[in-house]
Amino acid sequence: MQNAVERELEVKLVLSPERSVPVPARLSYFTDDPYAVHITFHVGSESPVHWTFARELLVEGVFRPSGHGDVRIWPTKVHDEGVICVALTSPDGDALLEVPSAAAAAWVERTLRVVPPGTESTLLGLEGALAELLTPLPADDLWLSDPWSQEDQQEGEA
Repeated sequence: MQNAVERELEVKLVLSPERSVPVPARLSYFTDDPYAVHITFHVGSESPVHWTFARELLVEGVFRPSGHGDVRIWPTKVHDEGVICVALTSPDGDALLEVPSAAAAAWVERTLRVVPPGTESTLLGLEGALAELLTPLPADDLWLSDPWSQEDQQEGEA
């Protein structure tokens, strides 16, 4: 069973220190992909932009600078309003987005209640799948037995 935690909100795409434009976005978290968060920009447009990155990166970025490379996140204030800055880098270009802190923090908290940190692997079923792969089958006895020990016994018995 897949659970989803989603939130639509308006983020600001920073064009310059003096100018930004509002961008509709959707934050999504799915229990069948418990390590990742998804953000979709231009919700409702013909060509939305999707980004996926580690939930842990966003959890940490709500409180302190985190990430490097393609995704960097840090908290700050803009005009006395708390925001979470999200810097995205791709071969197509760079984007700096400002996400309202309260909305981001509340959404992150909801994902943490649905899947507490450290319990993500239980949702993937890795333990069961690994146990199934490692459980010997009756035919495995032939492969696991030592063929030389049977020949040695036969020679010694003769």
